[in-house]
Amino acid sequence: MILIADSGSTKTSWCLVDSGKKIVEFFTEGYNPCYVGEDYITSSLQQVFPLEIERNSVYAVYFYGAGCYEEEFTIIKRSLKPFFPKAELFVAMDLLASARALLGNTAGFVTILGTGTNSCLYDGTDIILNIDSLGFLLGDEGSGGYIGKHLIRDYVRGNMPVDIEQLFKSEYQLTREELVHRVYMDKMPNRYCASFTHFLTKQCKGKEYAQQLVINAFRDLFENIICKYPDYKSLTFNSVGSIGWLFQDILSQTAKEYTMEVGRIIREPMEGLIEYHSNNPYYK
Repeated sequence: MILIADSGSTKTSWCLVDSGKKIVEFFTEGYNPCYVGEDYITSSLQQVFPLEIERNSVYAVYFYGAGCYEEEFTIIKRSLKPFFPKAELFVAMDLLASARALLGNTAGFVTILGTGTNSCLYDGTDIILNIDSLGFLLGDEGSGGYIGKHLIRDYVRGNMPVDIEQLFKSEYQLTREELVHRVYMDKMPNRYCASFTHFLTKQCKGKEYAQQLVINAFRDLFENIICKYPDYKSLTFNSVGSIGWLFQDILSQTAKEYTMEVGRIIREPMEGLIEYHSNNPYYK
């Protein structure tokens, strides 16, 4: 059996697979090694790992994660080794997971739009070009963190329409000072800011303010990242992640605005990863 993990900054989806079929699926918090260390990951996983999984029967673990640059691979491998002593451990960026889930062995363009943002050109096997999103502090345009940050800024500066402001106050019961303090003191500010996108889908769905906030975020994504790819207009726009999926109508319209044909927009990559690893059993 193999175990596949898709880890974002907010959530990790785990799936035990045997002969291309799901055996057990479970979820943990996100394990971005840019924000959490080896001991934290091991301790967190220990608390929720399903007891019914026979760990010694797992011969390979494929861990795809946000923030999993090559220099961080060791953190993830050391965290997982106590759980799977007999398994080979393969670690790669979540971007590669998205490419494989969306496109399989076909070349194309892929973007992640979740808590954070990432994108690449994919040749059917590997990532061949990645324009750095620069992360939460400097970029991540179009992501949940980016949208949430702008939503919070509008509230703190008094730039929300009055009806939206009242809804926001009622929903969160936070003063402007308390909100700013939480953003700056939170251990994972990207995740905290991204959590406010639920306000847009729950309280503000269909309202002009919410629509325009998301439109502006996706236009920033295209202007600052996607339009930098060579001959981007000839590419098909494919996306994975909760933000792209939740706001897919706006995202599709924005892609068309920038003359890109829309391909697949999916919420989670796991089904595609199961298919990929079933068709490519010796991928390392």
